[in-house]
Amino acid sequence: MLKQRTGLTPNLLCRIALMMSLEEGPLGNIPLPNEDGSEFNAYTLTGENTDLFLSLLRYVEDHQEEPLENKILLDRMRGHIHRGIGSLSVRAKSPLNILQLIS
Repeated sequence: MLKQRTGLTPNLLCRIALMMSLEEGPLGNIPLPNEDGSEFNAYTLTGENTDLFLSLLRYVEDHQEEPLENKILLDRMRGHIHRGIGSLSVRAKSPLNILQLIS
Protein backbone atom coordinates (compact mmCIF):
# COMPACT_ATOMS: atom_id res chain seq x y z
CA MET A 1 0.00 0.00 0.00
CA LEU A 2 2.82 2.46 0.82
CA LYS A 3 4.55 1.59 -2.43
CA GLN A 4 1.41 2.54 -4.36
CA ARG A 5 0.90 5.78 -2.44
CA THR A 6 4.50 6.94 -2.59
CA GLY A 7 5.90 5.33 -5.73
CA LEU A 8 8.97 4.14 -3.77
CA THR A 9 10.34 0.60 -3.82
CA PRO A 10 10.05 -1.51 -0.64
CA ASN A 11 13.78 -1.34 0.08
CA LEU A 12 13.76 2.48 0.02
CA LEU A 13 10.64 2.58 2.19
CA CYS A 14 12.35 0.26 4.69
CA ARG A 15 15.45 2.47 4.78
CA ILE A 16 13.32 5.54 5.48
CA ALA A 17 11.30 3.62 8.07
CA LEU A 18 14.47 2.42 9.79
CA MET A 19 15.86 5.95 10.01
CA MET A 20 12.56 7.37 11.29
CA SER A 21 12.40 4.75 14.01
CA LEU A 22 16.04 5.18 15.01
CA GLU A 23 15.33 8.89 15.38
CA GLU A 24 12.59 8.01 17.90
CA GLY A 25 15.11 6.15 20.05
CA PRO A 26 15.50 2.61 21.38
CA LEU A 27 12.71 0.08 21.02
CA GLY A 28 12.74 -0.69 24.72
CA ASN A 29 10.23 -3.40 25.58
CA ILE A 30 8.22 -3.10 22.37
CA PRO A 31 7.42 -6.65 21.19
CA LEU A 32 9.31 -7.60 18.04
CA PRO A 33 7.23 -8.42 14.94
CA ASN A 34 7.03 -11.97 13.66
CA GLU A 35 9.20 -12.88 10.70
CA ASP A 36 6.37 -13.22 8.18
CA GLY A 37 6.33 -10.90 5.18
CA SER A 38 8.89 -9.70 2.69
CA GLU A 39 12.46 -10.85 2.95
CA PHE A 40 15.48 -8.80 1.95
CA ASN A 41 19.10 -9.69 1.88
CA ALA A 42 21.31 -7.19 3.66
CA TYR A 43 22.63 -5.58 0.48
CA THR A 44 19.15 -5.07 -0.98
CA LEU A 45 17.99 -3.43 2.22
CA THR A 46 20.99 -1.27 3.04
CA GLY A 47 22.92 -1.05 -0.22
CA GLU A 48 26.51 -0.02 0.13
CA ASN A 49 25.66 1.67 3.44
CA THR A 50 25.37 -1.51 5.53
CA ASP A 51 28.09 -0.45 7.98
CA LEU A 52 26.47 2.96 8.43
CA PHE A 53 23.03 1.50 9.19
CA LEU A 54 24.49 -1.07 11.61
CA SER A 55 26.55 1.62 13.37
CA LEU A 56 23.47 3.80 13.81
CA LEU A 57 21.50 0.83 15.10
CA ARG A 58 24.23 -0.03 17.60
CA TYR A 59 24.45 3.61 18.69
CA VAL A 60 20.71 3.77 19.42
CA GLU A 61 20.24 0.31 20.90
CA ASP A 62 23.54 -0.61 22.54
CA HIS A 63 23.70 1.08 25.94
CA GLN A 64 25.17 -1.86 27.82
CA GLU A 65 28.73 -2.83 28.61
CA GLU A 66 28.77 -5.74 26.16
CA PRO A 67 27.94 -5.37 22.46
CA LEU A 68 24.74 -6.77 21.00
CA GLU A 69 24.95 -10.17 19.36
CA ASN A 70 24.21 -10.30 15.62
CA LYS A 71 20.84 -12.07 16.06
CA ILE A 72 19.67 -9.51 18.59
CA LEU A 73 20.92 -6.70 16.36
CA LEU A 74 18.98 -8.08 13.38
CA ASP A 75 15.86 -8.52 15.54
CA ARG A 76 16.15 -4.90 16.64
CA MET A 77 16.58 -3.82 13.01
CA ARG A 78 13.36 -5.66 12.12
CA GLY A 79 11.66 -4.00 15.07
CA HIS A 80 12.80 -0.54 13.99
CA ILE A 81 11.69 -1.14 10.41
CA HIS A 82 8.31 -2.37 11.67
CA ARG A 83 7.86 0.67 13.93
CA GLY A 84 8.98 3.03 11.17
CA ILE A 85 6.62 1.48 8.61
CA GLY A 86 3.78 2.03 11.09
CA SER A 87 4.68 5.72 11.29
CA LEU A 88 5.12 6.00 7.54
CA SER A 89 1.76 4.40 6.82
CA VAL A 90 0.08 7.16 8.83
CA ARG A 91 2.22 10.09 7.67
CA ALA A 92 2.95 9.30 4.00
CA LYS A 93 -0.07 9.69 1.78
CA SER A 94 1.84 10.87 -1.30
CA PRO A 95 5.37 11.31 -2.66
CA LEU A 96 5.27 14.90 -1.40
CA ASN A 97 4.84 13.65 2.18
CA ILE A 98 7.97 11.50 1.82
CA LEU A 99 9.90 14.52 0.56
CA GLN A 100 8.72 16.54 3.55
CA LEU A 101 9.74 13.77 5.96
CA ILE A 102 13.27 13.45 4.63
CA SER A 103 14.01 17.13 4.16
